[in-house]
Amino acid sequence: MKQADSRYLEKFVGETVILTGWVHRIRDMGAFAFLLLRDPWDVVQVVIPEAETVRDLPVESAVRIQGQVVSEPRAPLGLEVHAQSVELLSKALELPPFELNKKELEVSLSLILDHRPLSLRHPRQRAIFRIEAEFVSSFRDFLRGEGFTEIFSPKIVATGTEGGASLFPIDYMGKKAYLAQSPQFYKQMMVGVFGRVFEVGHVYRAEPHATSRHINEYLSLDYEMGFIKDEQDVMELEMRLLAYALSRIRENCSREIRLLQAKIPEPQESIPQLTLSEAKEVLRKKYGKHLEEEDDLDPEAEKLLSEFALSELNSEFLFVTSYPVSLRPMYAMPDKDNPSITRSFDLLFRGMEVTTGGQRIHDYGLLVQNIKKFGLDPESFDFYLEPFKYGMPPHGGLAIGAERITARLLDLENIRQACLFPRDINRLTP
Repeated sequence: MKQADSRYLEKFVGETVILTGWVHRIRDMGAFAFLLLRDPWDVVQVVIPEAETVRDLPVESAVRIQGQVVSEPRAPLGLEVHAQSVELLSKALELPPFELNKKELEVSLSLILDHRPLSLRHPRQRAIFRIEAEFVSSFRDFLRGEGFTEIFSPKIVATGTEGGASLFPIDYMGKKAYLAQSPQFYKQMMVGVFGRVFEVGHVYRAEPHATSRHINEYLSLDYEMGFIKDEQDVMELEMRLLAYALSRIRENCSREIRLLQAKIPEPQESIPQLTLSEAKEVLRKKYGKHLEEEDDLDPEAEKLLSEFALSELNSEFLFVTSYPVSLRPMYAMPDKDNPSITRSFDLLFRGMEVTTGGQRIHDYGLLVQNIKKFGLDPESFDFYLEPFKYGMPPHGGLAIGAERITARLLDLENIRQACLFPRDINRLTP
């Protein structure tokens, strides 16, 4: 007897198979019943010849069904299974707190997150994370193909990469330590070992935000590459990475895209660029929004610039470059022709910054000098500085927030919708 699932049932028409999953809904037709079986991929229509055998079977019970696969154009998948036996594996003890067999979960996001292990069973909720997983898998596969080595840096650190205000302190066997804000120091050091590295790992920001775009633990997709000319090399690689990932999602997640009615962008060969000064000029002239020279882009500015990129530049993506030194970390490379700005960039996508990156300082003396300029003690960064004494190549990299880019790909209103179990200012469980 062949074990099958909803993805490949069309290959077994006319054959008898075993299906496993959860009771999504039962429609009692009197003499017979339709049991809608939800497996990890989709919902299959199963015909039960004697309705009374499943009449008292609660939804969400786990079952094993043996039956024959039959073509049926009127069924959701264009086929159905005529059951020969239904085995109860685990009976649901009570009704779930919301109706998982409705097209939408018609409850608040708070309730969805309070009962996350159950809400994730809903086909639309589950589809979000299939697409997110495909993006992360594409990130890994593309970079391996470009000669990158995956690294695994520690998440308990002695010092922060971007200052102490947003660090989570922990007691590390009587010593003060922190949860890592970023793998930045480690991926830079590993450029001196492998040349090109990437990491997929959680990072932690102790920022007391309660917005739709911030969480305190998120999945960061980082890469760092050596022997570059400048930050344009990093940006060019990201353009090819995004084109690859979007193509993979369109190819491998078609059922999830249909279910979510998502509009996945077409891959772009190039992404337009504006310097931060040019972006602020666009905001002033076109939208009447004024930002000072030292101001970063706020959420409204990001939305307006994305609107401009789509309407005027025919792109859903926009690189904003040349951020001032005051808005970038101490390792950001200053422009040799204008030391007040850095060789750095952000990538905006559908109204939100989803990537931050740039060229890093590779010269030991300049890096030490910059650490001091930021009011920090170079001795606290001895482990980080050591490889810079020994021929660190020109390098740069970036970080992509997996939840942010997934939320933008699927036009989700809140980043928490793209996080399995969000950690924010108010939520530490489930």
